Amino acid sequence: MSAFALNVLGTPLKDCSHDPVTGYFRDGCCRTTADDIGTHVICARMTAEFLEFSRRQGNDLVTPHPEWQFPGLKPGDRWCLCAMRWQEALEAGIAPPVDLEATQMKALEFVTLADLKYHQIAV
Repeated sequence: MSAFALNVLGTPLKDCSHDPVTGYFRDGCCRTTADDIGTHVICARMTAEFLEFSRRQGNDLVTPHPEWQFPGLKPGDRWCLCAMRWQEALEAGIAPPVDLEATQMKALEFVTLADLKYHQIAV
């Protein structure tokens, strides 16, 4: 099985969200390729604090952009985040909760499993 098909726990990668549809490929899954400069591999549940943090960093995730198939996000939505943005939010003390089963293994090149587990969505 390809490492791209595994999550950070080493098990098959699960879908992150189909409402809204997320992922680099807009298939609901946090998969990536070399073309994905942002490395959108962390499945996170949005919080108001994170959405504001991202906007201040120059990435407005709230405003819809239909031309990019982007509906705009609100607190509670699940979305495949750039690994480095999640790490920046972690360092700022506002990392959004993550779904470990839907976070691709490549995330471990940017963040630690311990940090992801600390911020995992309660099951």
